Amino acid sequence: MKTKTLKQDKVNVITLGCSKNLVDSEDLITQLKGNDFKVAHDSNEEDANIVIINTCGFIDLAKEESVNTILEYADIKMQGGIEKLYVTGCLSERYKQNLEKEIPEVDAYFGTLELPGLLAKLNADYKHELIGERVTTTPQHFAYLKISEGCNRTCSFCAIPLMRGKHISQPIELLVKQAQNLARMGVKELMLIAQELTYYGLDIYKQRALPKLLHALADVEGIEWIRLHYAYPSKFPKEIFDVMAERKEICNYLDIPLQHANDDVLKRMRRQITQAETRELIDYARQKVPGIAIRTTLLVGHPGESEEEFQDLCEFVEDMKFERVGVFQYSHEESTIAHDFEDDVPAEIKSERANAIMEIQQDISFDKNLEKIGQTLRVLFDRKEGEHFVGRTEFDSPEVDNEVLVNAKDNYVRIGDFANVKITKAEEYDLFGDLVK
Repeated sequence: MKTKTLKQDKVNVITLGCSKNLVDSEDLITQLKGNDFKVAHDSNEEDANIVIINTCGFIDLAKEESVNTILEYADIKMQGGIEKLYVTGCLSERYKQNLEKEIPEVDAYFGTLELPGLLAKLNADYKHELIGERVTTTPQHFAYLKISEGCNRTCSFCAIPLMRGKHISQPIELLVKQAQNLARMGVKELMLIAQELTYYGLDIYKQRALPKLLHALADVEGIEWIRLHYAYPSKFPKEIFDVMAERKEICNYLDIPLQHANDDVLKRMRRQITQAETRELIDYARQKVPGIAIRTTLLVGHPGESEEEFQDLCEFVEDMKFERVGVFQYSHEESTIAHDFEDDVPAEIKSERANAIMEIQQDISFDKNLEKIGQTLRVLFDRKEGEHFVGRTEFDSPEVDNEVLVNAKDNYVRIGDFANVKITKAEEYDLFGDLVK
């Protein structure tokens, strides 16, 4: 007599959006594996019978990508390619009722903080003993460490508080435990991420505790680089620069989204800071930490942004000479404060302004890279691509910043290792060099 063999479920977790979403997916994968599920991440294989899409709902383009991905897998499900389809993340948190009506092929939708409910739907237990541990999907030598969730700010253009809720800091001891676990797995570089890094600790310690956290993480054996992402400029805790100068493990790097420089636009954005205060902060950072690389993000096309106000921003970028700059175009988001204003900057003008900022920054980046020719820099190597080993200095974060390329024909380095590189050539966003033997 033949017996029927039950095939083991395999889950493919699809991650869209930012690094904070990636950490959420890694937590989900950790829990699923702890429940003995077979799990893949962003797999192109067709052997998974369950798909979970972790969505982004930040701006129009991100929402469009999320909806298209859901529709793609809903179609695959209808054709019998998968058995179950679940959706989680920011888009699901914000538009759950609409999505349930528009795409009913999805078996269930979950919000950003509903991991236990998603696991229960899969007949899996939420294992508290796995808190502080995490399967990573990044290269083995670096990982993201999310130190808090949510945001208490009321920036006019931003929908993140609607999707992520109020600020909740993770305790220092839990973050240290997670860092120790990551170090045991071979992680050498931690990217600290949050909706707002500098608010850390105010809710649970009644004070800004990021400097204390940095000291604790810098003490973790095996962690050689700690990188700071998404620091809010208003009421910035300047003691961070003291820690950065004191501890070699803290990279001389700060990601501080400024959004704009014109005082009237900043006021409409509800950023709680002026251009003069911003200049003072950046000057102070460069004084306390000589050679610090400052990455900022700017937003163009906010309602009411005039040509004169935009030119003020351009002059600010030219004057401040940031090491790294990214630009977003304003997206008119429901339920945000700015949604009450007319979205009066045409799409083509938004695009032109974004391109204009990046053209200014391209020249600045090229000049700064030219200055590095002849210098020897410590580089962490991420991958081999074509004929080059590709790595980064302490002044560069993965995927968004400059890279250092070393010819693989004449040089050899192991992926995940540090090496000293003498820079021989510079382009706008890349450096080239040779290993120092």
